[in-house]
Amino acid sequence: MRVIAGDRKGMPLKAINGSTTRPTTDKVKESLFNILGPFFYGGTVLDLFAGSGGLGIEALSRGMEKGIFIEKDSKAFQNLKENIEKCRYEEQTEVFRNDATRALKALIKREVQADLIFLDPPYAKHSYYKMVEDIIKNGVVAADGKIVCEHDTTLKLPDQIETFTKYREEKYGSTIISFYRLEEEGE
Repeated sequence: MRVIAGDRKGMPLKAINGSTTRPTTDKVKESLFNILGPFFYGGTVLDLFAGSGGLGIEALSRGMEKGIFIEKDSKAFQNLKENIEKCRYEEQTEVFRNDATRALKALIKREVQADLIFLDPPYAKHSYYKMVEDIIKNGVVAADGKIVCEHDTTLKLPDQIETFTKYREEKYGSTIISFYRLEEEGE
């Protein structure tokens, strides 16, 4: 696992061994960011269920100016902190070892707003995708922001969640990535 492009291109990232996390492969990550940009001019990325931080760190390397990482698993959290330190992003990041639902409530209370949100919960935990409604209803995602959900092929996410529309869906083996953004008038 490595950073694919940007300021930290080629930087190896430490992944956790075992079945508690499922890092997004470099191939999928590269494709995902080609769809999203591939580069950014500032903004905040929120990486819920961050694991080792590969997606959020990639967004920072490609131009996001701030990252917020949420990870509950203690081993993954330790790797996440090491990866952020290795990439020298300590000053640009907030890292929380917490359950994503609790962390989201705290972010709502702080009125945090992100331009790019990654939601990649454990595949068996389908209920976590209901968080997208809370993210949208509470303005955690910026009006011109995007929400990216990674899930397995057994789960079909809706085409519309609140005011956000699924504008693209890509399949990579047993993984699907669904992309959401605010539905524009007249679409």
